[in-house]
Amino acid sequence: MRVFEGLDQIEAAIGEHVGYSDWLEITQERIDAFADATGDHQWIHVDPERAAQGPYGATIAHGYLTLSLIPVLGNQVMEIRGFRMMINYGSNKVRFPAPVPVGSRIRAGVQLTSLERTSSGARLTSTVTVEVEGGDRPAVVAETVRLMVG
Repeated sequence: MRVFEGLDQIEAAIGEHVGYSDWLEITQERIDAFADATGDHQWIHVDPERAAQGPYGATIAHGYLTLSLIPVLGNQVMEIRGFRMMINYGSNKVRFPAPVPVGSRIRAGVQLTSLERTSSGARLTSTVTVEVEGGDRPAVVAETVRLMVG
């Protein structure tokens, strides 16, 4: 876990790969809960019998489920101190190059891309790459933006 104390330390680390999260197993229960929360019950995600005959041989996580895990994984990589609040400001670009099969494990790597100081704090842009253990392509590559308010 890398700890940053304020903007100067973050700014000094722009361009660096900060580190990796722990591995997180993607279970069918998590996939089903996401399907229930979003109403996306496509068979490739929630029907293990049909998915076993499909292109991946098993159910796969929703791309947006994997994307939604970036905050929890990213919080294992770095901690930023010295702000009243930090919120997800959005994503500039998101891609889903590879599926996440049920039972696989994922982790996130974080690279700090840019820091834009504002009158109330700053916007930090990071490139987050979510890997599937043993995979040859990432599951998600996202350029995320965090708003930090002083």
